[in-house]
Amino acid sequence: MLCRRLLRKPPSLILMMAGLSLSGCSIVSPAPLWELAKATGSLASMAMATNPGESSNTVYHVHDPLKELCIEFNPQAQVADIVPALQIALRQHQIESRVYEGMVATEKCSVWLKYSAFIDWGQYPLSDRYKPYVSKAALTLQTARGQILSSSHYELDPMLGTSRWASTQDKLAPVVSALLSGIESKPASLPTSQKEKT
Repeated sequence: MLCRRLLRKPPSLILMMAGLSLSGCSIVSPAPLWELAKATGSLASMAMATNPGESSNTVYHVHDPLKELCIEFNPQAQVADIVPALQIALRQHQIESRVYEGMVATEKCSVWLKYSAFIDWGQYPLSDRYKPYVSKAALTLQTARGQILSSSHYELDPMLGTSRWASTQDKLAPVVSALLSGIESKPASLPTSQKEKT
């Protein structure tokens, strides 16, 4: 019944009633295109900030392929998910790993992975919350005798901040690949953590 009554009213009245039911930002804003541009820019910067990380400063000495290694737990690296991220990245290269506090099990481990990581705080996009993020990480592979096999680093791009809000796993996966192969490559467009979900 209500629909029939509305249809009998002039079209301008129907349009006015529909316009009043909308949120005020598109009607009240003096520059809706400017608001759209700001929103698009925010989404673009957020997309850039969640890109996977890249490896840098890789040094690689030729050695036999690895099937297993030990990770030396670093209590100074204040990143809760760094060890799981490293183990997932190693598993993607068919390398099993065990975690020890200090190099105490040298008879069990011929190769060790040592790491360090640093965090910074920043305002998360489209939010007023501040969150920690990994800003730098360094990985080193060495023998139980201390001979360096390879090393590689992750560092946040200070200008564009690409990968700032990527997961620790997506930041470190390219670094682990470079550590094991000596090849620094651009990360795939789809973050590693999303690839596992699909």
